[in-house]
Amino acid sequence: MTQQELFENIKKKESFLCVGLDSDITKIPKFLMQNDDPVYEFNRQIIDATHTHAIAYKPNLAFYECNGTKGWESLERTVAYLKKNHPDIFIIADAKRGDIGNTSKLYAKAFFETINFDAVTVAPYMGEDSVTPFLSYAGKWIILLALTSNKGAFDFQFTQGFEKKQLFEQVLEISQQWGTESNMMYVVGATKSEYMQRVREIIPNHFLLVPGVGTQGGSLTEVAKYGMNNHCGLIVNSSRDIIFASSDENFAIAACAKASAINQEMKILLMKYL
Repeated sequence: MTQQELFENIKKKESFLCVGLDSDITKIPKFLMQNDDPVYEFNRQIIDATHTHAIAYKPNLAFYECNGTKGWESLERTVAYLKKNHPDIFIIADAKRGDIGNTSKLYAKAFFETINFDAVTVAPYMGEDSVTPFLSYAGKWIILLALTSNKGAFDFQFTQGFEKKQLFEQVLEISQQWGTESNMMYVVGATKSEYMQRVREIIPNHFLLVPGVGTQGGSLTEVAKYGMNNHCGLIVNSSRDIIFASSDENFAIAACAKASAINQEMKILLMKYL
């Protein structure tokens, strides 16, 4: 998927919502456990209920890997379902991979060939040679961790280094030598919205994947105010607030209502800033 195709879908749906499929098997409605693949069935119903409000889905791989081979099967079936039924939707593997080049080549093959994701989150700590294998796939994206929403972000990401620049600033600046705004995005947490302006000074045209809105306390209004550019440039993720809006038999209806409410707020913000 190209940058323009992603922007066209944002305009068409008047949304920049990503639904995070953090499908914890211990939290999905109990009646689904009678299915042969309860996690996939949960995902399918969530997708069916929310796809008109979302431009992306982001399975968090931890919730699948913990279930062994069955979890990988659920993941593959989920991606295949999206590709078949909603080919215009952007699919992100929230994998946070990052290793030496040879290992990264196989990670890239796993996510871009074997399972056919559109994008994968990558940790930049090991540098260029651990990232570039992901960039060899035409039409695919990497999403580098830059400024995350968790409390521990302050342990390293704000440490001053070269020329007294903070680590997240160095990640943004140096990594632009590896990829382009057409194949590289960045994770910037909603709880760090006060730094969005600085992020946009360094990378004005790249898309940002923004977690942390909702349960983690991030403000969608603040994210849009400081992070939106002239092609939106934002993919804002909401996971638990949507997929676990209810645990009863009407869970998909509740998820739809929550996604719709966020979508309505996004429509207003798009009209205001685009």
